[in-house]
Amino acid sequence: MSAEAAWPKVAVVGAGAVGGYFGGMLARAGAPVVLIGRPAFVEAVRKNGLFLDTLAFQELVRVEASTDLRAAHGADIVLFCVKTTDNLPTAKALAPLLPPRALVVSLQNGVDNVEQIETAGIAKVLPSVVYIAAAVPEAGRIKHGGRGDLVVGPSSDETKRLAAVFARAAVPVRISENIHAELWTKFIANCALNAISALSRAKYGRIAADPETWRLVEGTVVEVLEVAKASGVHLGPLAEPQQAFALARKIATQIPEALSSTCQDLMRGKRTEIDSLNGFIARRGVHLGIPTPMNHALWSLVKLSEAAAESASAAK
Repeated sequence: MSAEAAWPKVAVVGAGAVGGYFGGMLARAGAPVVLIGRPAFVEAVRKNGLFLDTLAFQELVRVEASTDLRAAHGADIVLFCVKTTDNLPTAKALAPLLPPRALVVSLQNGVDNVEQIETAGIAKVLPSVVYIAAAVPEAGRIKHGGRGDLVVGPSSDETKRLAAVFARAAVPVRISENIHAELWTKFIANCALNAISALSRAKYGRIAADPETWRLVEGTVVEVLEVAKASGVHLGPLAEPQQAFALARKIATQIPEALSSTCQDLMRGKRTEIDSLNGFIARRGVHLGIPTPMNHALWSLVKLSEAAAESASAAK
């Protein structure tokens, strides 16, 4: 794609930390972007613009924002960033708004989002693996703490077109021929770190530095690997526990100041995606007859904390 090529119309559905960062980067580069999100976020962006506080720059970006999903009408590319619990209703409402050429990209945690979105009748859905530390410390402000790159695949006209669009916005995108394994690679790290960060309010660096906590990480990862193997997932070298432990430690030390998205959700009194992470492993383990006590414990404790947080938020 040449520098003079026309930008595609981009809609970010579920604009928060992840969608706000990647949508903001595209808008900063000149792409026509609409951020579709919650009222407070949208009001702040409309009034003041989107402030990107990144490791490389701090900049106010003017970008369209709406609370109405119908703002995605006619979009060429949709960055699908809603909570996994909202996949089906959002996809069903989105499907009639999009032209046949539209490309929907899942920028979500978990390993089965594409299948859920496709169930709503959206034809072109791409999985992606997102590596970023980002937060929304206040409405309309994205705080970038580390990385900010994507993995998509397999190689196709669609993935090449998507990678070229992001390249124009200085967002690194790698195309993988085994995107399923890439999804599980990120999934391993999410199961290893997200719930522990949420329950302890600990940043990743502290988790990696504490030997006893790391034993919990390793036990959780072993269960994920056992479920992956029984599910027919080919992880290559990561199927070996020591390699998977090293992956989790690498991610934790790359973004040591990060709090997991699960932790951020709990702190804001919002629903988490734990059902699609450790909860997914717990359910799949039951189905396959594989014990997953650590993943089950982490899942159930986060669900308990989630309910308490939602109750406290509602009482305010």
